[in-house]
Parts: sequence; C-alpha cells; structure tokens
Amino acid sequence: MRLVLASGSPRRKELLDRLGLDFEMRAPHVDETRLPEEQPASYVERVARAKAEAVAEEGMVVVAADTAVVHEGRVMGKPGHPEEARSMLRRLQGDSHEVLTGLAVGWLDGGRRLESLVDVTRVTMLPMTEEEIAWYVGTGEPLDKAGAYALQGLGGMFVSGVVGSPSTVVGLPIHLLGRLVAASGSELTRFTMKVGR
Repeated sequence: MRLVLASGSPRRKELLDRLGLDFEMRAPHVDETRLPEEQPASYVERVARAKAEAVAEEGMVVVAADTAVVHEGRVMGKPGHPEEARSMLRRLQGDSHEVLTGLAVGWLDGGRRLESLVDVTRVTMLPMTEEEIAWYVGTGEPLDKAGAYALQGLGGMFVSGVVGSPSTVVGLPIHLLGRLVAASGSELTRFTMKVGR
C-alpha cells in the first residue's frame, strides 16, 4: 500500500515531510471553480474529494485537501494579479477571518471509498500600512496563496493570533489525517520512513 498526496503544493508536501512519511505526489486535474451559492465548507470538501477521486488507484491511500479563506462571508481564493492581492490584504488587515480546509482520504475497496471532513481555524491579522502591503505584494509571496498571505512565510509577520490548527491554515490539517487514514483500514504510522533511509 502506497501513500499518495493528490497535490502539487510544496506547502502540503512539507507538512507530510515533517511527519516523516514516505509518500509520492500526484497533482490532480480537477475544476476548482466554486458553484453558485455554494457554502465555503461544502466547497472545500467537494474539491478535496474530487482531487482524491482523480488520482485514486488500487494499492493507494490518497490524501487530498483544499483551502479557502473566508472574510465576512466572502470566499477569497488566490489573487489573479498584484492589485487583487493588495485589495485582499486591505480587507484582511486589522481584522479576523476564517480559514477552512477540506481534507479527503480515498482508497479502493471493492469500489471507490472516500472519507472527508472540514477543519476551521480563525486567524487575526495585524493592521498593515499601505507601504507594508505594497512591500509584501512586491515579494511575490501572496500571488499563489488563498487570501494573499502565507502564515508559514513572510506573511506570518502580519498575523497576531491563530485559534485552531496552523496546519489547517497552511493547507493540510495534519492533526486530523490519522483519523481519516484509519478509516481506510490502515494506520498513518505504516507510512513512516524507516530510520536510516
């Protein structure tokens, strides 16, 4: 049995690497467009499940995730250009928002099986000046991040508080991963690398 991360995200890879897991990565090709009137939690769970289904094959336990930033009921994806990133950061600065990550684990057991859930973490941002926003956007970091910031990167200097799991904000709630893998009849520790490898 192999552990597969259905993602091309270096941030999700790093989280699994920190756990000492032996896994491979397969980037799924799925439409991540949010459906009209779709609630944020339903959205991230649906996309995470679609990613897991897209790569699941016999002999695999597949892990997939999808993350959204929600501020005042508005879902913020990845900014399409620097001005959109600046606009997102202006809205988030000096306020709190929620980060929702859908986590899905899939495997084949006489048919496709999927278990999934959604974790929510609340993040509070420090007030930011226009100069700080311009500098941060100029680093390029916000341009491929939901909500236009990276908690684990330079954006962490603008975060004053996190209520919940930081790994949920990064994009993979590792504290819940063992529970979903166990539903497949396996254990996460089965995929840990042997000492000396």
